[in-house]
Amino acid sequence: MGAHTHGWWILLHLVLFVFWLGGDLGVFYSSRFVINPELTPMARSAALAIMSGLDLGPRICLVLFLPSGLTLMALDPHGASLFGIALFPWWFVASVWVFALIWLALTVTEHRTHGRLAAVHRGDLAIRIVVVAGMAAGGLYTLFAHAPFGVTTNPKWLGGKIILYCVAIAAGLGIRITLRPFGAAFAALLTSGSTPEVERTLRRSIDGCLPYVWAIWGSVLGAAALGVLKPGAHL
Repeated sequence: MGAHTHGWWILLHLVLFVFWLGGDLGVFYSSRFVINPELTPMARSAALAIMSGLDLGPRICLVLFLPSGLTLMALDPHGASLFGIALFPWWFVASVWVFALIWLALTVTEHRTHGRLAAVHRGDLAIRIVVVAGMAAGGLYTLFAHAPFGVTTNPKWLGGKIILYCVAIAAGLGIRITLRPFGAAFAALLTSGSTPEVERTLRRSIDGCLPYVWAIWGSVLGAAALGVLKPGAHL
């Protein structure tokens, strides 16, 4: 592929970064209205609908970061090879895109059904665990190996970027676990009205996610910085 094609893939990767971080900021801002006890239940329900709609964007970006990043690695003139054989041939990149699209379908379905489909929920969760484990291993190898996969340009920045991507996925799983009590509490708010116990559960669920949210923001920003600056690379 030519330089222009490579540039379009870089643009896609940057757009995913922008929508991921921007969407997450929107989710955070909306959440403040969801847990505001001074608003009516219907107003808080509308804020929750906005928050949920905005949340789909970052989820899509998280999934597509994987195949778009791998495509950039395959197109890089300093790309990885082993014994003279490219590690990212077109058929491998295409298979990763197919895998990512399946994962994306599960992610969108999981979001729209709010986790009520057990098979979809387990499938999406299993993929995330496998991706974190596999990419963390690859990222650590890239960080500490002298010439990982035959690359002699000191691609430690890439290893760091992969690790940060894994941190973002893991933080997303942390958010899911922390939000488990939220659904029942919000349903109680709509049916029975506000009580101190309901308000405590809602605030604890939302505010308990903040460390994970900050981890995602830091990881996404850090990954973007590493991808642009490529510190230490000999190019």
